[in-house]
Amino acid sequence: MAVIVDNDTRLVVQGLTGSEGRFHGLRNRNYGTKVVAGVTPAKAGQDVEGIPVFNTVADAVQETGANTTLIFVPARFATDAIYEAVDAGIGTVICITEHIPAHEMLRVHTYIRGKGVMMIGPNCPGVLSPGKANVGIIPAEIFSEGSIGLVSRSGTLTYQIGHELTQLGLGNSTIVGIGGDPVVGSSFIDVLERFEADPETELIVLVGEIGGDEEEKAASFVQEHVTKPVLAYIAGFSAPPGKTMGHAGAIISGSSGTAQAKKEALEAVGIQVGTTPTQVAQLVAERFAART
Repeated sequence: MAVIVDNDTRLVVQGLTGSEGRFHGLRNRNYGTKVVAGVTPAKAGQDVEGIPVFNTVADAVQETGANTTLIFVPARFATDAIYEAVDAGIGTVICITEHIPAHEMLRVHTYIRGKGVMMIGPNCPGVLSPGKANVGIIPAEIFSEGSIGLVSRSGTLTYQIGHELTQLGLGNSTIVGIGGDPVVGSSFIDVLERFEADPETELIVLVGEIGGDEEEKAASFVQEHVTKPVLAYIAGFSAPPGKTMGHAGAIISGSSGTAQAKKEALEAVGIQVGTTPTQVAQLVAERFAART
């Protein structure tokens, strides 16, 4: 099994006719993802290397049975694209677009929660279930199939840790990049719930970063609801207070949101925290070796 995307994913790409949408949509299809449609207003009847293009998501759903959308729409149109997909019956929304205003995402977040939609992003690399489906911009070739669930606020750190695991002979059930904006569609807790329920995920790696309190919330959730082993890495130990480092959500104030505070919260509930991505991968390998 896998979480969020799998062999049953039928993908529509909103913005397929744009350069980024085309490039990554075709890469996802080449990986084996069922990319069944694209959507660009006023371009119905066209196709992108055999993928039919529709004017609306509703038309794409009706004609192809699409159940997941990948959004490569410019920020000023992205929230409307999300609403359109949800109203058309799409159950999984993965939004790569960055620079969506936080106040717009607050409205989106409230809207999708009321409809039971799973949204990943915005400003995220997407979701990869190795050997099954890749929806987004994750370089699937550096990951392998396995039983480690990986959820991260950082895209590039996700890639590094996943690649380190592959080099150690370990693989992933699903890799989820939730995005680094202050307001995103899904939290660590949302993804941890899915991994906990997935029988093929044996261990979970959580990759956090400075800013906010999502890692502290995740620690409390793990303590109360997660039975599987969890390991973690927090980026930003060298970040100076009050500075934004990378993502818009990565800002700290005083001792709140610091890497050290997050590390302490995670370790307090028994979650090992590596000091480097390489060490995290080694800790995972040691945990697996101890079980054999």
